[in-house]
Amino acid sequence: MRHLIPSYIRVPVIFFAIAALVEYFVDSGDQPAFMEQPLVLLFLLLVLLVLVAIEGIVGAMDNILYQSLDEEAKKRYLASRTKTPQFKKLKALYSKLAGKNRPIEEEGEIILDHNYDGIKELDNNLPPWWVYSFYISIIFAVVYMVRYHVLNADDQFVEYEIEYAEANKAIEAYKKTAKGLVDFNTVEVLVEASDLKAGKKIFEMNCVACHKPDGGGGIGPNLTDQNWILGGGIKNVFKTISEGGRDGKGMVAWKSELKPLEMAQVASYVLQFQGTTPAEPKAAEGDIWVEEGVKIDTTNTNENSQEPNETTVDITKTVEAVVTNN
Repeated sequence: MRHLIPSYIRVPVIFFAIAALVEYFVDSGDQPAFMEQPLVLLFLLLVLLVLVAIEGIVGAMDNILYQSLDEEAKKRYLASRTKTPQFKKLKALYSKLAGKNRPIEEEGEIILDHNYDGIKELDNNLPPWWVYSFYISIIFAVVYMVRYHVLNADDQFVEYEIEYAEANKAIEAYKKTAKGLVDFNTVEVLVEASDLKAGKKIFEMNCVACHKPDGGGGIGPNLTDQNWILGGGIKNVFKTISEGGRDGKGMVAWKSELKPLEMAQVASYVLQFQGTTPAEPKAAEGDIWVEEGVKIDTTNTNENSQEPNETTVDITKTVEAVVTNN
């Protein structure tokens, strides 16, 4: 079977089969694995060298066994070899890389004056593939030294930091689009009907006992006014639902009961109560809350009137607009 497939065919076939397996199992994105990860390229080169070395050893053993045959057996052996397909160019390239060994009859010319318990050493030339690989390693070492020790290119530690930063950016970008991975810093108001419907269901199952169905407040605070005890807006409401209210007298933490997406849904639904009129509104608790950067001044009123002046009215409208938008 070995003679039916020449070595200069076996080596490339086995090599590309291994390369295909590496490409299949190594996640390299859109680029080939050997381009994305230099270690893969180094591994493939080592595999190629090992395959060529194995073929060279097997060829040498085959030659020794051939020399041990009688003339009739040699003829049969040579006849079987003529049946194999001939790829002359590939065979010539392989022979050039593998080199040529001296025939056994000429080994006396290259034998060295070393003798180890009857074992003698031959002065064969190194195979060209080995010599070329050695020269390539020297060139690589020079290029590496110049690049990293002379020109001070980014070393593995700098490259790690760059890749780490890029990975963090990718994770943050993914979190923004993955509702199930939201947290206090990335949560945003959900406006899709399906999310609000799910938030309403969660609210009715878990929150109406303290806040009433219309958000007017009971044991818990009124959710329809502009005052918030722990801050308003989607981020603060999400955090309050997740971590709970004030110690000893606030709402329990729901992070062990609800998933991040469910907390985002119910927080978005709670904000829908802003500006509505409940049947029995509870008195306001906490402070008026607006987005960061909006200033409120409710102390400026007319001296002879209980009504706020125009400035206060404008501020109140601003607060209502901000809260409604959030």
